[in-house]
Amino acid sequence: MKRNFPPLEEQLEIISRGTVDLLPMDELKMKLERSIKTGKPLRIKQGFDPTAPDIHLGHTVGLRKLKQFQDLGHQVVIIIGDYTGMVGDPSEKNSTRPRLTHEQVMENAKTYEKQFFKILDREKTEVRYNGEWFSRMTFAEVMDLASKFTVARMLERDDFAKRFANNQPISIHELFYPLMQGYDSVMVRADVEIGATEQKFNLVTGRDIQREYGQEPQVVLTLPVLVGIDGVNRMSKSLGNYIGIDEPPEEMYGKTMRIPDELIYQYFELVTDVSLQELQEIKQQLESGSVNPRDLKKRLAFTIVRMYHGEDAARQAEAHFERVVVKKEIPEDIPEFKVESGKHRLVDLLVAAGLIQSKSEARRRIRQGGVSVEGSVVKDEFLELEITRPTVVKAGKRAFVKLIPA
Repeated sequence: MKRNFPPLEEQLEIISRGTVDLLPMDELKMKLERSIKTGKPLRIKQGFDPTAPDIHLGHTVGLRKLKQFQDLGHQVVIIIGDYTGMVGDPSEKNSTRPRLTHEQVMENAKTYEKQFFKILDREKTEVRYNGEWFSRMTFAEVMDLASKFTVARMLERDDFAKRFANNQPISIHELFYPLMQGYDSVMVRADVEIGATEQKFNLVTGRDIQREYGQEPQVVLTLPVLVGIDGVNRMSKSLGNYIGIDEPPEEMYGKTMRIPDELIYQYFELVTDVSLQELQEIKQQLESGSVNPRDLKKRLAFTIVRMYHGEDAARQAEAHFERVVVKKEIPEDIPEFKVESGKHRLVDLLVAAGLIQSKSEARRRIRQGGVSVEGSVVKDEFLELEITRPTVVKAGKRAFVKLIPA
């Protein structure tokens, strides 16, 4: 059935939001004009390697761009890289990544589709695993794919060039990653591929591989890397500076309130559904200083929680933050942890109750004044508590537990 699409300029305004590169722009315009004329949607591709089980806000930057294309009437194609995930994207890596087994990758992939559809329309999304084609390739076909690209071209990418210049190892299988990503584009006949700025080499390689297989090359669309809540490094679960989209509302809200003021606009632009008009207003408010950045941050936190948990959960998270963090009150729904009556080392209790992951971290937090008992900060890492009645312990800004004598 022939589809009706918005006018070209309207589509370009939406597609351009938050992008770094649109290459080549004239080809994108040509593809969109042809789509409008024929009523045939463009095929918009993005790949995800399930190297970890959960998706955080950094991953949603691309997903939100896919949703914009989807809302414009185009066909979104998600590639879950069960085979590329075993290689590991070498982009911006200064050493070979540890290889995952197919079983590990597929275990992680179980949660991906569920999380994708917190943003995308399931009925309008094509999901493919690249094992569909890579698992069936003969060695002759692998050699044919390898013949489409040169070592000289591969060494043009910065990470490989630096490692080669520094005599650091580059495994042969790593060189296959850009080729595999490009071959994905061939198999799904991608018109546009989306990726982070660090992916630019891989995306451009996809254009070359499509040409080699007789296809019209895809347009490359790159997006900024989302900086984590520490304000320094890219959002990463391993660095602990992430906001997971499956996290509880109070945790999402509290983490969002910790981002530096200079990231407020970027977060609104890249990870929320506010309109272009609202974005312009937020930008003007930040530049003019007409509003307290903290108020905008509260609006941001509310918006993010609402998107993933709903309006009621966002209001409850907001009230929880005001009560626990701003007014420093103890929350009503503190989790309880039963312990044997008598004396216990505070360090042991913090770990056993799950407030802190290790004893060494618990000792450090205590020394830094990050732990309180019944509202009083303690700094003695060897402190023993006499648990004879319910006792409230707090670690950090929002983590509470009520110790109940058994």
